[in-house]
Amino acid sequence: MGQLSFADDSARLLRVDHYVRVHSSVPAIAGQTTQIYVREVVQAGVALRGPAADRVALFVHGAGTPAEVAFDVPFQDYSWMAYLARAGFDAFSMDMTGYGRSTRPAPMNDPCNLSREQQTGFIPALISAPCSPSYPHQLTTLASDWNDIGAVVDYLLALRHVDRVSLLGWSLGGPRAAGYASGHPEKVRQMVLLAPAYNRAASAGPPPQVPADGAAMTTQSHDEFTANWARQTGCSDQVDPAASDSVWEQMIVSDPVGATWGTGVRRAPQVTSWGWTSAAVAKTQTPTLMVTGVHDKQVPPERVRELYEDLGAAHKVFVDLACSSHNAMWEKNHLLLFKASAEWLTKSTVNGMEAGVLKLGY
Repeated sequence: MGQLSFADDSARLLRVDHYVRVHSSVPAIAGQTTQIYVREVVQAGVALRGPAADRVALFVHGAGTPAEVAFDVPFQDYSWMAYLARAGFDAFSMDMTGYGRSTRPAPMNDPCNLSREQQTGFIPALISAPCSPSYPHQLTTLASDWNDIGAVVDYLLALRHVDRVSLLGWSLGGPRAAGYASGHPEKVRQMVLLAPAYNRAASAGPPPQVPADGAAMTTQSHDEFTANWARQTGCSDQVDPAASDSVWEQMIVSDPVGATWGTGVRRAPQVTSWGWTSAAVAKTQTPTLMVTGVHDKQVPPERVRELYEDLGAAHKVFVDLACSSHNAMWEKNHLLLFKASAEWLTKSTVNGMEAGVLKLGY
């Protein structure tokens, strides 16, 4: 065997763990110093010489699945982060407070802080009977999420010596990423939003009580995970069962405490949301690619189309992705999604279009 040259080794993918300190604005732990887990996926050569100024990207997850599971699933070519890394990007993802390897506020360790309905699934294995919550409020807020994102963006700007980063968000990651961008346009180069959870009726200000009353968190079991996905399957070969198994395996790894509850669950905080309004969207000038799966029943395609209509940016593309659900990055057309995102982040086009509506995979 010949000696491996640097040129050969430079294409090798590296995965690097970062922990970013945050002065938390999560109501239950406001003012405390917490940590946000950030995963980096990058080619060895890019890591050595540093990425180009337009090739630093940050993935922002949705309401249930932590980022390293959503965007770096270790199954075949299903890692979105690895795809961008092979395209020359320095790809990062972050877990919000309450998810994955980031700080999880103490109320998340108490099953009594689940809704009464969800508590019943843990009787009698975990609790003997329904119980009163020790923290009767939703745990995080969209504003505290923006605070987490801001800390990570500033960390990346300093780490990679760039002026702006690109943001990719999925589901509730849409309000998280795009809401942050609307307040800090000078720090965001471009956006890619998959199934962004846009609500034209969103309130501009906080509700009367913050955090709002209610369950602090939710859980999801394997059966619930597969049932939710199955109701969004419209093509016979849309989902590879082995891919689903890989995602769930990583989901449980991401939550060692939840893995011990019942048959194993992943926990996620309930989020009080406000502020990402139609007015904020109308003022947004950041070039944005929006993608919707035609079979998405969690964020219906018409809501994504409303975002496309309302967004103020001149450079914006709406993609209707065939044979795809809310979980498009884990399905058969994932490479169409990944390719479109890479083209958008490098050229501000999809199939040569810098604005408009198109279908992929039909």
